[in-house]
Amino acid sequence: MKRKAGPQKAQHKWKRKLFTLILVGICFGTLVLLMHTQYSRIMKLPSLRNSQQNQRPKIAFLFIARNRIPLDILWDVFFQGGESRFSIYVHSRPGFLFNKATTRSVFFLDRQVNDSIQVDWGEASMIEAERILLRHALKDPLNQRFAFVSDSCIPLYNFSYIYDYIMSTRTSFVDSFADTKEARYNPKMHPVIPAHNWRKGSQWVVLTRKHAQVVVKDETVFPMFQLHCKTKSLPEFWRNRPIPADTSKQHNCIPDEHYVQTLLAQQGLEGELTRRSLTHTAWDLSSSRNRERRGWHPLTYKFSDATPMLIKSIKEIDNVYYETEHRREWCSSKGKPSQCFLFARKFTRPAALRLLNTTALELNRSND
Repeated sequence: MKRKAGPQKAQHKWKRKLFTLILVGICFGTLVLLMHTQYSRIMKLPSLRNSQQNQRPKIAFLFIARNRIPLDILWDVFFQGGESRFSIYVHSRPGFLFNKATTRSVFFLDRQVNDSIQVDWGEASMIEAERILLRHALKDPLNQRFAFVSDSCIPLYNFSYIYDYIMSTRTSFVDSFADTKEARYNPKMHPVIPAHNWRKGSQWVVLTRKHAQVVVKDETVFPMFQLHCKTKSLPEFWRNRPIPADTSKQHNCIPDEHYVQTLLAQQGLEGELTRRSLTHTAWDLSSSRNRERRGWHPLTYKFSDATPMLIKSIKEIDNVYYETEHRREWCSSKGKPSQCFLFARKFTRPAALRLLNTTALELNRSND
């Protein structure tokens, strides 16, 4: 004769069943949650990829300034509408801040680097300033081109045109040619920098990210410039001191006109360059009475010089001739003949504002 289960035993069985159901529910819920989380991650990946793909590469504009940017109003017009395609870095004197009291453009607010140095003309401090700017700009992975700009420089076209021109090629734009006429090369640089790698050109270069990294990582060529490039007294100052017995032994390297060019030649990278500058500079070859002084500094454009005819004449230049190499560089863009220059210097503030108020510079309009 079977005994009936007592109420207490039946209650224990019910509790075990309930516990089992709860445990199964928890496990099932956890599994569903994990699957949902994994699914969400998988679904987010394409959107993340699309978001990254939608972020266009940028041009880092690297301004080298004494203090403020005197042409900031003109650049403000130029940058409008291109916010996602550029970044700005300014090297000014130590301690100078770009705030509402020192700039009239929101694009320059707080854009000064925080480790600037005192720059002296004709010394290696100028190229150290360039290296500082590149170090800051390289921190942003979207910066893919690095354009050096002076505080007296103006853009000749609108932002979209200049962006497309620069980004349409994989090369850097570096004005570079063999320096065989001037005695700026210091033989003490040999054998670290052999004479056949010595180059000259404009400091206003536009570098690819690869070449910008080469400049920042350089621990060989830069120390040679620091050690052996010293400022030589200009002839007009010799009257205040004894004239050197042999002036040819004084080497005024002008590092900013030689460093990047020589470094890239030393690294065997000249095949990756478009060997011309995108910045037009007119050298004063006639106004100075001192023949030795002529051509040492670029011509400054004042208010009376700033005419539509001047801009038109610069825009029409389609080739550059390098005498020391007997080389003529015909300018092209996207495989077609084009104008050579996208920027020009040196313009005073009144000259730049006059151009902005005429039809010479249509910076916020489309180009033909």
